[in-house]
Amino acid sequence: MAKPDHIYGLHTVQALLTHHPEQVLDLFVLNSREDERLQAITQLAQQHGLAVQTVSRDKLDQLANNGQHQGIVARARAHVPLNEHDLDDLLARLKEPAFLLVLDNITDPHNLGACLRTAESVGVHGVIAPRDKSAALTPVARKTASGAAEVLPFFQVTNLARTLKQLADAGVWCVGTALTPEAKPIYDLDLKGSLAIVMGAEGTGMRRLTREHCDSLAYIPMQGSVQSLNVSVATGVALYEAFRQRRAV
Repeated sequence: MAKPDHIYGLHTVQALLTHHPEQVLDLFVLNSREDERLQAITQLAQQHGLAVQTVSRDKLDQLANNGQHQGIVARARAHVPLNEHDLDDLLARLKEPAFLLVLDNITDPHNLGACLRTAESVGVHGVIAPRDKSAALTPVARKTASGAAEVLPFFQVTNLARTLKQLADAGVWCVGTALTPEAKPIYDLDLKGSLAIVMGAEGTGMRRLTREHCDSLAYIPMQGSVQSLNVSVATGVALYEAFRQRRAV
């Protein structure tokens, strides 16, 4: 049986208690902190019959592995990622054009969390990443996502190229981001239908097989001397352009 996760941060713990209280085993709160936000989360935990322990900051630092816990840590059942079959189920249930984010080899959990947070804010239906050589939904990623990871489906797949073909067979148009001669400015593309935006790792970009399974390639026009953006920032730009177009439909 997998070891429990220690999930921390006010927004993250509150979202976990709100949407998946069955996953929470117990709660630890800072004994020297009393404010409305912490009290509201504590009351929510008690409503679900969960034990709440007041502990020292050193204890919380230990539980959160020195992460920015904001005075609260939840001990929760280990996260079980969704897979390709769950993705099929999601696509079958959707009553509107699919809006997906695909992350190819994003290894920094902070970047993963930031991408999840942005994706949830614009109505993305799910985020897809390879199972290997990519960041998992760790407590760090979940804290950075600020609650988005608790409501946004996150799929870890065995073979990303095969999953992109799976999306194509389901009628999803895959737009990859790349600095190549055939890439077009992202603002010139039609992003209103069933869509998956594919982001590659900083520096190396998308892998060759990933790029070959994209229906079109796009780049973000830049005017200054900086040559590239952080992947979470670039993801935000791409997703918000799609969001802008889709709102106008």
